[in-house]
Amino acid sequence: MAVPVNELSRLPLLAGLPQVTLAHLAQHATERSFAKREVVLQKGGDGASFCFLLEGRLQGVDFTADGREVGLYFVASGDYFGDLAVIDGLPHPIYVTAVSRSRVVFVPRDLIRPILFAHAKVAEILCTGLSLRLRQVSGQRRILGLANPLQRVCAQLELLFVKDADGKVQVPNAPTHQEIAIMINASRETVTRVFQLLQSRGIVERNGNHMNIDDPAFLEDVAAGRRQPE
Repeated sequence: MAVPVNELSRLPLLAGLPQVTLAHLAQHATERSFAKREVVLQKGGDGASFCFLLEGRLQGVDFTADGREVGLYFVASGDYFGDLAVIDGLPHPIYVTAVSRSRVVFVPRDLIRPILFAHAKVAEILCTGLSLRLRQVSGQRRILGLANPLQRVCAQLELLFVKDADGKVQVPNAPTHQEIAIMINASRETVTRVFQLLQSRGIVERNGNHMNIDDPAFLEDVAAGRRQPE
């Protein structure tokens, strides 16, 4: 399916490009829809395309030596992925799967790669994004080494929560218990029990698609091993 120019112009990475450049990219880009749990990028696949998520939610995942799926990071609408293989020409290091029904744009590598480095603002956004993702993956691997599921859930929420201008702490578009279970290498039932504990103590509460963190210091202390629930 062809991609309208206005779809590309709304993407943060491409928003500052000249209209003629966007039109050229749109002419050669393709769009595909993916069902929930469908694989969008295969680990070991070539970097033939630079990818953008127009709608939905994706997750970067890998597998442990014993075959357990481990979630590493999420891709939100408007974000890009598949960038490492486009930049260095090596195979994709992980799988990317659809968490919900998603629409993805694929732009040919040979077309977009020169643009990524020819425009300073695009290169800056790309470098910042790579740095953020490396920190996310590093934090995710640290979580897997924690001693118990309570610590891992608290550390995961600490990694995901953000503070708004009013000082309110939330996890936006909070992952499901199953998604968190994949990220911390635990069962969904175990994660549910941890959340029941946290909710009963008034530490967290669900608010639609978001999760309010009413006591972020508690999460930080438990994640660091400084505190255990009474």
